[in-house]
Amino acid sequence: MRTYAIAILCLLAVGCAEVPPAASPDGLFQDDLFAAPSHPIRAEEVFALSDAMREFLERELSQHYKGKRQALIDAVSQGQLRLEYDSVRTRNAAEAFQAKAGNCLSLVIMTAAFAKAMGLEVQYNSAAFGDLWSRSGNIYFLNGHVNVTLGKRYTDPRTLYDAAELMTIDFLPGHDLGSLRTTPIDEPTILAMYMNNRAAEALLRGQLDDAYWLAREAMRQSPAFMGGYNTLGVIYLRRGELAMAERVFGRVLQDEPQNTRAWANLALTLEKLGRGAEATAADAQLASIERHAPFHFFHLGIAAMEAGDFRGARALFAKEVRRAPEYHEFHFWLGLAEYRLGNFRGARDELAAALENSTTRRDHDLYSAKLARLSSQTR
Repeated sequence: MRTYAIAILCLLAVGCAEVPPAASPDGLFQDDLFAAPSHPIRAEEVFALSDAMREFLERELSQHYKGKRQALIDAVSQGQLRLEYDSVRTRNAAEAFQAKAGNCLSLVIMTAAFAKAMGLEVQYNSAAFGDLWSRSGNIYFLNGHVNVTLGKRYTDPRTLYDAAELMTIDFLPGHDLGSLRTTPIDEPTILAMYMNNRAAEALLRGQLDDAYWLAREAMRQSPAFMGGYNTLGVIYLRRGELAMAERVFGRVLQDEPQNTRAWANLALTLEKLGRGAEATAADAQLASIERHAPFHFFHLGIAAMEAGDFRGARALFAKEVRRAPEYHEFHFWLGLAEYRLGNFRGARDELAAALENSTTRRDHDLYSAKLARLSSQTR
């Protein structure tokens, strides 16, 4: 599908501590176009410990017989905190602790906040396992992943219980940690990712003013992090500031000529500006980099379902599952096609896969209810 869909880099964008700092984003901000944010944006609050966190640290982590680092690892990975993976909202450390839930970035931030308060060495990592897309309406998200590595605190005499010099904690369900390719990133990049995620979430709610200031802060925290630039360009696009959107997407492509989302968004911007030939050229450049757009076969599958071609729809959804086996919605629609073809066992298997790969409580409950109903029917 070459439909012009807005694309945002969310949860993570590749950024490495060893990458040279990018040029200042001066000239890309137009503060006078946006009202003040509804809430103050303070980077120092992202890792701040709440009173409840300090109490937990003192009561549960400080006096553990295995040492502080192992106490923290056990708390976040073995159920003491009963953490739940939830991608619906990016939370700061205190919010993630209070909710006992968060996406990978939120849970990394919470863990790092504890670790820093305990004097442990903290290393953030971006983890690559291929492009994983999700969507909300006509906004498409390229989802990335982060995890955190904790080092020993050598002044703690109880570190003799530690099994290794470095221990990595990963919060993504369904993935083998040993198979992930990781790249170290610095804390300003983590802060930029957090601000960018919050900007994308504000954009989904239609809160363009808040989204602008959050994307702006993401760029301020890490000028080398292109995710914030792309989000800012989308905000300008939604506000109707097409010249600014074009400038921002051009800035992304200056640093990352293979950035497919910037090409897609630039093509849409040029089309809205009435520059059809340039839009076609940008779209051709995108096609040369990306053979099939995200959700290409999915949308064809939906069309086949609407036309009553359930066999064709099944083949198309199966292609998306092969491209992105972790994405729940592909499994759900493949299961629906199997159901319409009378293959109830296949439908049940796909609904179970959708349930296993769901990343929000809402989706989990939806798939669980449908799976229970299907199981009841087949019995």
